[in-house]
Amino acid sequence: MSFDIAIKIQNLSKCYQIYDKPQDRLKQSIFGRVRNILGKSDKVFFREFWALKGVSFEVKKGETVGIIGRNGSGKSTLLQLICGTLNPSGGKIEVSGRVAALLELGSGFNPEFNGRENVYLNAALLGLNKDEIDRRYGDIVAFADIGDFIDQPVKTYSSGMMVRLAFSVIAHVDADILIVDEALAVGDAVFTQKCARFLRTFQKTGTILFVSHDINSVISLCKSAIWLNHGEIQEIGVAEMVTKSYSKYCAQEVYGESVSIESLKSCDSIDSVSEIEVTEDADIQIGFYDNIAHSDGWKTGVAEITNVSLTSDSGEKIFSGGERVSLKIDALVHRDIESPIIGFFIKDRLGQPLFGENTFDHAPVLSITSGSKLQAEFVFTLPLLPNGNYSMTVSIADGTPYVHTQHHWIHEALIIHVQSPKLRYGLVGIPFNSVRLLQQ
Repeated sequence: MSFDIAIKIQNLSKCYQIYDKPQDRLKQSIFGRVRNILGKSDKVFFREFWALKGVSFEVKKGETVGIIGRNGSGKSTLLQLICGTLNPSGGKIEVSGRVAALLELGSGFNPEFNGRENVYLNAALLGLNKDEIDRRYGDIVAFADIGDFIDQPVKTYSSGMMVRLAFSVIAHVDADILIVDEALAVGDAVFTQKCARFLRTFQKTGTILFVSHDINSVISLCKSAIWLNHGEIQEIGVAEMVTKSYSKYCAQEVYGESVSIESLKSCDSIDSVSEIEVTEDADIQIGFYDNIAHSDGWKTGVAEITNVSLTSDSGEKIFSGGERVSLKIDALVHRDIESPIIGFFIKDRLGQPLFGENTFDHAPVLSITSGSKLQAEFVFTLPLLPNGNYSMTVSIADGTPYVHTQHHWIHEALIIHVQSPKLRYGLVGIPFNSVRLLQQ
C-alpha cells in the first residue's frame, strides 16, 4: 500500500447467514458438516444476506470522508470491518496507523464497571498502556464532563453521558484514523460543538471516516463522500455532489411510484464564476449571476421555476450588503396544484444553508390550475456575507412544509460572489447601527 494511503479497501464483501428457526442453525452445524465429509451436494438451512458486495475505495492520509446511505445500506458493517470487529467474507482491507472508533453506543464498555474502570478498559483496547492512560486520565474526565457519574456504573448512564465518555476516550488516544458512526446524534448542543471543534483540529493531522444521516454535517466536515446503497457503492466523489444525488434518491423513495423525478443536468462548479474587480478602498461588493440554465437538481413535470431575480429598491443588481432587496421567483404550473409553496435558501461554498424562507406561512393557500403562472416575492435586508462564493437553491412544492412533494428543485439557481477588502465575521453578518468603545 502506498505511503500516502490510510485505508485501502479491495472488493470487500460481507455475508450473513439468516436462519428462519433456531433449530435450522443446529441442522446446518451437524448435517452440513456430515454432508461435506460424505462428499454430497450441499444442502443449506439458511438464507444469505449480503451486507456488503464488492466494495472498493481508498482514503488518503489526512482526508475526511463521509459515508451516507439509508438504514441497512451497509455503513456500520463497513466500519466494523475496517476496525476489525468483524471478519469479511471476501476481499481485502489494509489500514495504516492506529484506529480509534466510536461505533454503536456503549461499544467497548462493560455496563457493570464504573466510568473510571471503563476509561482504562476502553483505552487499553485502543492500544494505550496503563502509564499512558494514567497521564491522560484527567484530560479524559475533563473533556467528558460528567461529574460524579465517573464513579457510577455505566449501566446507570444516559445515552448522552455514554457518548460523552466514549468520545472523550477516543479523543485522547493519539489515533491516526478516527471513525465516528452517528454516535454524536445523541449528544447535547454544548458537547456536540465541543466534538466538532475537536474533529476540525484532528483533521489537520489525521484521517476521519464520518457516518451521519445529517447531510449538512457531511457537507460541512467532509471533502469527499461515499454513498452506499444495498451494500454497494452507488456513488463516490465530492461530498456536495454525492449528497445532492442522495437527496434526490431519498425524495424519490419518499414519493414512491406516485411521482416520477427527472434529474436536471449537472452544472459547473461555482468556483468558475468570474471575480468582480474591487479597488483597495472599495466597500464590499456582491454580484449575482443567473445560473438556472446550468443548474442541477430534479423535477417532476408538474411545475417548474422559470426565472429568479434579485434587485434593490433602486433596481441595482450589485450590492454592498445591508440594503433592502427584492427576490422574485417565477414559476409555471403544468398540472393542477392544491397548495403551492415557493421557497429558497442561501448556501455557502460548503453547501451549508445559511438562511431562507418560503411562502406557506405568509401567503394564502391557492388552488392553482394547469397553465397558470406564479410569482413569489421575498423582500428582506441583505446580510453582510464574508468573502467567497455562495449559491441560492430554489424550489416549488405542493403541500405543507411538513408533508409535501417537491416538483422542481434547483440547487444553484443564482450564483453569488462576494469580494471585499473588509473582514466579515461569522457565517452571516448583520449591519450595526452603532459600535462604540468608551472609557469609563
